[in-house]
Amino acid sequence: MSVTPGEHDFPVESSDDVHVGRVMALRADHVVMPGGRVATREIVEHAGAVAIAALDDADRLMMIFQYRHAVRRRLWELPAGLLDHAGEDPAEAAARELREEAGLEATDWSVLLDVVPSPGFSDESVRAFLARGLTEVRRPDLGDDEEADLELRWIPLAEAVAMALSGEIVNAVTVAAVLAVQAVADGHGGTRKPDADWPDRPTRFAARQER
Repeated sequence: MSVTPGEHDFPVESSDDVHVGRVMALRADHVVMPGGRVATREIVEHAGAVAIAALDDADRLMMIFQYRHAVRRRLWELPAGLLDHAGEDPAEAAARELREEAGLEATDWSVLLDVVPSPGFSDESVRAFLARGLTEVRRPDLGDDEEADLELRWIPLAEAVAMALSGEIVNAVTVAAVLAVQAVADGHGGTRKPDADWPDRPTRFAARQER
């Protein structure tokens, strides 16, 4: 079977649900490969998420030191959280997470970048915002889960970049966002409007929750 590279659209013959949980689902897609073979690809469906690079007037980023059970240790991350429901405005979700996790509000919002962390097996996409014009507000009660153990710290941008390059910051979205903030500060690119198009925003898991 002759196939021109870049033209095959990988049709899905069928899909099977393997697991449907509270924050993710796992399905098996049976996909037609370029040569005609049908292969199984296991896909983690994700709700989608937002992250916030909150940069103050002294060029410091608000960072969170948070326990992550999958890797069994605490990681340096930006404030972040899942989209709560299908159709939720990502900018509103980002404002909520910044307020709840960091006790901050911002007057200047823009899209910094969109990240698809694991496209080999997940449809997860995270939109990272740049937030400026910060003021402190009261944080709500975060309950008794991992969020109750958050450590907050203002970290100078240059130090955060060094931490990313040294391997001290390993969260993929945080690494990308920190380097993007530095690139914008250096004049190598710009941000986008808060309502910029988000082509890779996940929808399948959110649609399940709406049923």
